[in-house]
Amino acid sequence: MRFIKDFMKKKIIYSAALCLISWGFSACNRDLLSPIPQTSVSDASAFSTVSRVQTQLLSLYGSANATNIGGLKDGNLYGGRYVVYGDIRGEDFINETGNLITGSDVWAENPTNSATAVATLWNAGYLTINKCNIFLDGMAAGGATVVGADLGKQYVAEAKLIRGLVYYSLLQYYARPYADGSGSKPGLPLRLSGIKGAGQSDLVRSSVADVYAQVLKDLNEAETDLPSKYTAASDNVTRAHKNTAIALKTRVYLSMQNYASVVTEANKMVSATAPFSSPANVANALQPDITAVFTTYTTPESIFSMPMTGTAGDNPGTQNQLAYYYSPTPANGGVGNGEFSLNPNGIIANTGWKSTDKRRSFIKQSGTTTVKNWLNKYKTASPYTDYVPVIRYAEVLLNLAEAKVRTSNTVDAQAVALLNAVRNRSDAATTFTAASFAAPTDLINAILTERRIEFLGEGLRNNDLMRLLQTIPAKGTAQAKAPTDNGYIWPISASELALNKLATDN
Repeated sequence: MRFIKDFMKKKIIYSAALCLISWGFSACNRDLLSPIPQTSVSDASAFSTVSRVQTQLLSLYGSANATNIGGLKDGNLYGGRYVVYGDIRGEDFINETGNLITGSDVWAENPTNSATAVATLWNAGYLTINKCNIFLDGMAAGGATVVGADLGKQYVAEAKLIRGLVYYSLLQYYARPYADGSGSKPGLPLRLSGIKGAGQSDLVRSSVADVYAQVLKDLNEAETDLPSKYTAASDNVTRAHKNTAIALKTRVYLSMQNYASVVTEANKMVSATAPFSSPANVANALQPDITAVFTTYTTPESIFSMPMTGTAGDNPGTQNQLAYYYSPTPANGGVGNGEFSLNPNGIIANTGWKSTDKRRSFIKQSGTTTVKNWLNKYKTASPYTDYVPVIRYAEVLLNLAEAKVRTSNTVDAQAVALLNAVRNRSDAATTFTAASFAAPTDLINAILTERRIEFLGEGLRNNDLMRLLQTIPAKGTAQAKAPTDNGYIWPISASELALNKLATDN
C-alpha cells in the first residue's frame, strides 16, 4: 500500500488532546486548553468527503511528523522503539552506549516515570488511541454514510484493530501480566471516545481483564468487517484484513494463557497438516527462505508490517530505527549506531542453534581483539527503510504449537510438526520427533527456545517473559528482575499522573 505522504494536513486532532496525553505536558496549561480545532478544517467537514475520510483512516497507520500527530507507525510505537524495548528488556542484548535516550535504562530495568521510554511510548500509544477514537466518533456521526455502508464497516474495523493492538501493546509494559491474579490487577485508563477538549483527562485505570476484554472486542468486531484480502499484495501486509485480526488474537489469548482460544483462532488460518498455510482469506504461509522475509517485505509470511520509504516523514525518524539500534557502526561494517550488541551468553550461545541454520546469517561479527556480535536482520542505511514486522505467520504456527501442548498436556504430534516447519525452513538438518521430548514440558521449552531464535530483534521476548511470569534474566551489568521485584513492570507515565487525578502509579 502506498501511504499518503501528507497525512492529516486537514487533521482534526485538537491541542487539548496533545496536552492531555503528551509527555511534554509541562508546556500545556490546563486552563488554556481549547476545544477549537487548530486546523483549517472544521470538525463537521472533516468527514464530509470520501477522500477526507480515507486520508484520516490511513493516518491511523501513519508516522508522526509535522503534518500527522500520532499513528501506529510513530517511531516511538511500532515504527521502531516498541519493538526494540521488547527485546532489550530480555537477556539477548548488551547495551553498548549507556544512552538513556536510546533505552539504556530499559535494558537495565530501572526506568522512572519521566524516563524517555516510559513517557514517549505512553504518549505515542494514547495519541494513536485517541486518533482512532476521534475517527470512530466521526464515522458514527456521518462519515460512514459518506463512504457507503461497506467501506464504512471496513474503515471502522481497521480503526478498531489498530486501537486493540495499541491497548494490548501498552499492557505489556505498564500493567501486571494477566497470569498475576487472572487480570484482576490495575490495567490502563480505558478511553473509548475521542478527547477534543478540557475536562476529559480524569479516568480510573480499568482492570487488566477489562482492558483485555476490550482488546478482544475490538479484534473480534474487526475480523467480522475487515476484507478477506486486498487486490495488491502490499496491502495484504500493510493494512488490516481478517487474518490480521485472527493472528493478533492468537497473540492476545496466548498472553492471557487462554490456550484453548489460541487453538480455536489459529485453526482458522493454519491447515491441519504440513505444509501449513492459511486455507482462507490471504494465503498466508511460511516464506521458504527466511532471509527473503527481511528483503522482500510483502511475502505471504508477513501478515502485518509497518512500511517505510525514503520520503521525509514516512520513516521512523532519528534514534527510533531498528537498524540504528542493532546494526554496528559503519566503521564496524554496519549501518547503525551500535547501540546494542548480541549477548554472547544469550540465545546465540544455544548449542542447538546450528552454525548452518540460515538464521545465523542475521548475526554479524566485528572486531578481532574484542569480538562482538550484532543483529543485522535490518540492513538498510539511513533513512532506514526496513519494514518493521508486527506479526508473521511463523508466530501463529508457534503460538498454535505451544497452545496444543498446553491444552492436551501431551507431546502433541501437530505441535511437533509445527515446530519442525519453522526449524526446518532454516535448518533442514534438524527434525524433531515425539521421541525427542521426554515430557510435554520439554516440547514447550523447545518451542519457547525456537521463539527466541526465530523472533530475535522482533520485540516478542518481553511479551513471553511477562505472560509466563518469568524472571527477566540478568545480562551484562544488569541484574535479574523477578516478578515480585519493583520495576518488573514500568511505572505509569508522569504526564498521565499529572493530568489524570484518578490515575494511580504501579
